[in-house]
Amino acid sequence: MAETPLGSDEAGRAPNFRWDAAAAIIASLVGLLALIVAGYTAYIQRQQVSAQVWPYLMMADSDNSSEYMWFNKGVGPAQVKSVQAFVDGKLQRNWTAVFMSMRLAGMDYGQSTLNGDVLSAGEKLDWLQFKDHRDFQAFREAAHHTKLDFKVCYCSTLGDCWINDSAKGWGNRQPVGKCPAVPESQQFDD
Repeated sequence: MAETPLGSDEAGRAPNFRWDAAAAIIASLVGLLALIVAGYTAYIQRQQVSAQVWPYLMMADSDNSSEYMWFNKGVGPAQVKSVQAFVDGKLQRNWTAVFMSMRLAGMDYGQSTLNGDVLSAGEKLDWLQFKDHRDFQAFREAAHHTKLDFKVCYCSTLGDCWINDSAKGWGNRQPVGKCPAVPESQQFDD
C-alpha cells in the first residue's frame, strides 16, 4: 500500500481549505475583541463619571461664629445615610444626651439636621450654633476631655459610599461598598 503524501487525502488530492470556517473563527475573535474593548470603555467612563460626582464631607468648627459645621468639599452631592454620636465611646441619641454626658447644662444653641440630608458640592451646613461664645468654648473644651466622636456614612449619586469616623481622625475617610444599616434607635437625631 502506497503512502499518502502529507497534506493530501487518500486519493492523493490536496484537501480543500474551508474558508467559511476560517472566516467564522476570525469573525468570532473580532467580536470577542470588540466586546472586551466595549467593556473596558464602559469601565473607564464609569471612573470618569464617578470622579465628576465625588463628594467629600468634612467637619469643622469656627471660633469666630461659635459653631460646628459640615462642608462638602467634593464636586458632587453627598447623600448622608447615617449619623452616629459617641461620648467616651457611648452612643448618644441627640444633642441633649450629648450635653448631659459631657456634664454641660444650660447651653443656648441652635441646630440643623445632617442625618438624611443631601449637601451639594461646595455647600456648608451650620450644624450646631452656640448663641453665647462662652458656651461654644466650654463645649469645645469638654469635647476634647470627654472624647466626642461622630461617625457619618454618606454616598455619591452613583452609590459609592464612605464613612467619616472622627474616632480614627477626621482625615480618615474609608470607602465602603454601601452604608451599613444602622437601626433608627442608634442614629443621631440631630
